Amino acid sequence: MSPEWWTRDDLRRGTDGRLIFAGHDVAALAAEHDRPLFLYNGARIRANAARLRAALAVSGCAHRLYYAMKCNRFPPLLRMLAAEGGIGIDICSPDEMDLAIACGFAPGDISFTGTAVAPRDLDRLLARPDLHINCDSLAQIRMIGERTPGRTIGIRVNPGLGTGYGDSARLTYAGERTTKFGIYREQWADALGLAARYGLTVSTIHFHVGCGYLSQQLDAWDAAVGEAASFLADLPQATTVNIGGGLGLPHRAGEPPLDLARWSAIIARHFGGRGLTVAVEPGDYLVKDAGLLLLSVVWVERKRDTLFVAVDGGFNLHPEPAHYDLPCEPVACTVREPDPSRWHAVTVAGNINEALDLWAEDHPMPPLREGDRIALINAGGYGSAMSSNHCMRGDFVELLI
Repeated sequence: MSPEWWTRDDLRRGTDGRLIFAGHDVAALAAEHDRPLFLYNGARIRANAARLRAALAVSGCAHRLYYAMKCNRFPPLLRMLAAEGGIGIDICSPDEMDLAIACGFAPGDISFTGTAVAPRDLDRLLARPDLHINCDSLAQIRMIGERTPGRTIGIRVNPGLGTGYGDSARLTYAGERTTKFGIYREQWADALGLAARYGLTVSTIHFHVGCGYLSQQLDAWDAAVGEAASFLADLPQATTVNIGGGLGLPHRAGEPPLDLARWSAIIARHFGGRGLTVAVEPGDYLVKDAGLLLLSVVWVERKRDTLFVAVDGGFNLHPEPAHYDLPCEPVACTVREPDPSRWHAVTVAGNINEALDLWAEDHPMPPLREGDRIALINAGGYGSAMSSNHCMRGDFVELLI
């Protein structure tokens, strides 16, 4: 398999070996900014959304997308999605609500699903009567009932089954291990009783069982969907089932993309013909492969048996590879040696004083020198939004092209 397995129409090599992204010379763009640079391709985001909508249409179910803001909250990106129309936004805090509204989303286009929601947070959310809230706990149902009896709500359920990228336990939110998310089956009667006590109408069942699942996890996802769907038997008045997000994309060579036809067929089998709207909360699926993080090579030096390539940005700028083993593969922005057999296995190291701060180990790359740029692919999601100022090295620029 080619070491540049990620090549596609909008991310490719030019004839001179320079990396082209969204029609732009990446190294030239990086040279305009003397600091780490996140680049996002708006056309790729829109294409990803269109592909997902087409798969949902095949299911035969009415459907609605809610972009998961926690994935990437760059305001120009949010404004682009709001201007597109036909897409809502999924939030998990009051400040995200305020940003969504400021970027052009109406409260009726916002769906909130949060955990450990403090009373002060709930009061801000409830001030927007058109905003939809999915309740994650019995306490949240009670607090809403006490403050706004008669309101319409959703309930996040935990089916006790889940899956995530590579079957990782860290990326599975419902399974053998008890998690903090949602209402379990043994709490279900209490949840419905609380809703009835306060006259709350439960219009929506919500579940989100893991992050980054691909085709090989679809059997497990199918089982989780079936278990979550069983909660609907007690809700004949329900109008919506929100299947959460978590749709993944390839991070490593040899990983096939998510089989959307099979994914859609699972949705159709569980929810088709029931008069329900299927809501989906994609984050990564829309923006992750539409983003690059561009870094500069500071030095190239062999230490014992390891050839290190040091760059001017660390794992504080994009924590996912270190926290969740979801790699952002390094790619040279300029290739001077086109023959991969002459490339070197390198370890790409960031500038944070932590041993964990490695972007890749034993990774084949063409010869590099000081001042070269590298691009970390699949950097559009959970990068800038999760970044920190650790070691006071949190400075970066974002650009939507």
